[in-house]
Amino acid sequence: MTSHDAEVRALLDSRVEACRAKDIDRLMSHYSPDIVYDDVVPPLQFAGLDEVRGNFVRWFDEYEGPIGLETHHLTLVTSGDVAYAHMLHLDSGTRKNGVHAAIWVRSTVCCRRSGDRWLITHEHISVPIDPRTMQAWFAPVA
Repeated sequence: MTSHDAEVRALLDSRVEACRAKDIDRLMSHYSPDIVYDDVVPPLQFAGLDEVRGNFVRWFDEYEGPIGLETHHLTLVTSGDVAYAHMLHLDSGTRKNGVHAAIWVRSTVCCRRSGDRWLITHEHISVPIDPRTMQAWFAPVA
């Protein structure tokens, strides 16, 4: 593992910890001002810190208490001042309606190093669909 790999892993770990704690300021500190964030919810793409922040606040507000977020199957590639990672996340917790739910999502994250800091410049979240029903496919939680 290179030092860049370790730095980007630390960024991704801190991002997950901030999500679990619903710490919006810490979370947003990991994103570039020109972030483009593709999500599974309308309007599908959020651009810039203000839009991305609003989307995260919306997500945080869906949960009563902390969010369970586990990273699985992380693959990371760094080269010079750019990094690319893809992983699965298990997103779980108790929703405001009292229902405890868990969902697997796919995540791809692109980062760029500026000076001595890595920042996320693009993130893409997706949920698989069942092509027969065109409905979201929810993988079993082990």
